[in-house]
Amino acid sequence: MLGITIGQAILAVISTNKEKVAGGVPIFQASDNEELQHTAFSLEKILDGMTHQLDEETMIIVRHQ
Repeated sequence: MLGITIGQAILAVISTNKEKVAGGVPIFQASDNEELQHTAFSLEKILDGMTHQLDEETMIIVRHQ
């Protein structure tokens, strides 16, 4: 039997600019940079992923395998 695994996946997007993000992953809206950082690092631990900052307004949580 073949197993299906996801090698890399975006698990979540966190942004202070709701007009900048869309897609098929959970999107979390932050009101300011402090909330952006706090939410991203909390989700990083919960989802067992890695946080990457795309720009000043947007971070993603990615699982690398």
